[in-house]
Amino acid sequence: MLKLEKVNGRNVWDILKLGVSENQKSFVAGNDTSIIEAYTTIAGNGYVFPFGIYEDDTPPIAKGNYNLWRLMIDKNFQNKGYGREAVKLALQFIKTFPCKEAEYCWLSYEPENKIASRLYQSFGFVETGEMDGEEMIAVLKL
Repeated sequence: MLKLEKVNGRNVWDILKLGVSENQKSFVAGNDTSIIEAYTTIAGNGYVFPFGIYEDDTPPIAKGNYNLWRLMIDKNFQNKGYGREAVKLALQFIKTFPCKEAEYCWLSYEPENKIASRLYQSFGFVETGEMDGEEMIAVLKL
C-alpha cells in the first residue's frame, strides 16, 4: 500500500537520490530543483506540500486553486501503478482543502509526454489549451 510522507530532514536525502530514466529527463525537473522551489515558495508565504511516495517504509519515491506539481516516479519503480496511486492519494489530500476551498486543481506537463497526458486525463483533467512556459495546462474541477 502506498502512502504520502512530507519531505523532511529524515527523508530528503533519499528523495534527492531518486531520478527518472534518461529519456524522461526532459519531462520533469530534478528533485533537487523541485524541493528548492517548494521550500522557497513556502518561505515566501506560499502553499506547497512536497511529499515522498512510500510503499510501506521503503521510499520509491495558482492562485486560488491547487496545483499538482512535478510528479516523478524513480525509474526503478515505474510500471507498477505507483503514478496512478500517487495521483489518487494527492487528489484525496487536495480534496480535503488543507489551505482553503478552491474550484480547481491544475497541473502542467510537456506536450510530448503522452503517458502523463493519458494518466491525468483518466482522473478527469482536461487540457485548457493554455501553456505554462513550454508545458500544457490541464485542470480538474474539484
